[in-house]
Amino acid sequence: MLQKLGLTIFIAAFGLFIGTLGMNNYTLTDEILEKNFKEDVLFDAKIEFASMVDQSYSNSYTFTTELSEGIKQLNKVYNAQQAWDKKIYEDTILSIVKTSANGYLFDNKGFMFFLTFGMAIFGALLFILPEAQKPAGIKNNGIYFNPAMTRKWLGISIGTFLISFYLALYFKPQYIANWTMLIDPVSKLINGGEASRWFMYGFLYTISVLVMGIRYIIKYRHSKYQILRTLSIMFFQTCIAFILPEIMSNLNLPSADLKNIWPLDYSFFFNYRLDKLLNSGAFGIFLLVWGIALFVVGVPVMVYFFGKRWYCSWVCGCGGLAETLGDPYRQLSDKSLKAWKIERYLIHGVLAFAIIMTIGVLYTYFTGSYNLLGFIPTESLKSSYGFMIGSIFSGVVGTGFYPLMGNRVWCRFGCPLAAYLGIIQRFKSKFRITTNGGQCISCGNCSTHCEMGIDVRAYAQKGQDIVRSSCVGCGVCSSVCPRGVLNLENAETGSRVMIAPDVLLGNLMEK
Repeated sequence: MLQKLGLTIFIAAFGLFIGTLGMNNYTLTDEILEKNFKEDVLFDAKIEFASMVDQSYSNSYTFTTELSEGIKQLNKVYNAQQAWDKKIYEDTILSIVKTSANGYLFDNKGFMFFLTFGMAIFGALLFILPEAQKPAGIKNNGIYFNPAMTRKWLGISIGTFLISFYLALYFKPQYIANWTMLIDPVSKLINGGEASRWFMYGFLYTISVLVMGIRYIIKYRHSKYQILRTLSIMFFQTCIAFILPEIMSNLNLPSADLKNIWPLDYSFFFNYRLDKLLNSGAFGIFLLVWGIALFVVGVPVMVYFFGKRWYCSWVCGCGGLAETLGDPYRQLSDKSLKAWKIERYLIHGVLAFAIIMTIGVLYTYFTGSYNLLGFIPTESLKSSYGFMIGSIFSGVVGTGFYPLMGNRVWCRFGCPLAAYLGIIQRFKSKFRITTNGGQCISCGNCSTHCEMGIDVRAYAQKGQDIVRSSCVGCGVCSSVCPRGVLNLENAETGSRVMIAPDVLLGNLMEK
């Protein structure tokens, strides 16, 4: 009964959240144009938007579409003139939409925040907490038949919403301006200003990790390892990734996620970031040295002792969202040999792309030349990587495809840092998952719950240790095993044996 009430409250709050997109009225004024456009663009902007000024719009879509079309026309002119310094970006359009808004949502942001986010969180907790009264432990109790956790109508609907949200966030944030407005009270509390699209995204990200982290802890409460790991994820996302950068920004210090590591943080060596760090005194130099030391020294040392799990399953924000929000979809990961082959080529291809792009960026920074080796345009490399990998792969596909391909699509197929960590784990790490094949009853729980597409049961049946470069050491395979067959261990590298999945599969078929 309590769970049904919680689900009802959550659905109602979510529906209201969607409805807020059409709540405001909009009026564009000369003062708003003067506030949002640079002086050398303002004259052109006033001519372009003369028909919109002082007109009242009750439909947010109509206002935003007309505004976006005007910006598009201005950018066409500036592109033709090669006036790149005049180009108008999405954040400016978002700011204009927000400052043009008036109406119930604009006047009652705090109350609407409570009715949407507050009630959604309350409803979700009412739905989640009663699970603690059920027996601890995991069984394959119908997860392939739940429409929300499979590629059925509800799962596809959830995936469609996530994909649409990421497309709007990255490319058309002006259409979700009212959602950023909902977060203004939180933003003003933390940093004193209105919410940007990235603050709104960070807030949604953090709330998802916290609420679904509670669900995860309840689900895997029989495992101390899972409880500690989830608490670590929740801490790093909330304190280090979300709150600390805002505090640093308020102190006029370079804002940085201290746990983000190149090449996952692919813009670390971009010229504007290097200039900002180098011009920020001792603290900026510290952040630069810290960032370089993490991937040069920190990653190899930590992976040697603990495997890639120390980052991918205990610290990383991408992994944190996958483990919490994405946990209901972990069984959807493809376990086939074909998927494993695609994974190897794709993830290492992205790593190579990231390395070449970074070399090009640094080459331009130090030489002033925009052509690496005389013919590779470094700006095109940078923009292509940002669009294809930074936006489409890691965001739209990486999270939007949770209900379609499992919760670790990005980590498994695209994350360049995961590839770097995995290479070290594969060849020089003490970490391994040991198996006791004599105790395996072939229930399949381990393979079902492996989010990285590893057929764990095949290894367990042969009694072979699992040392796959893709394994993130989440330990769920061990937590769901009813016989204690699987154990996460750190041992000397020479004491383990690695068998490739295709060879292992062949051995099993011969049996």
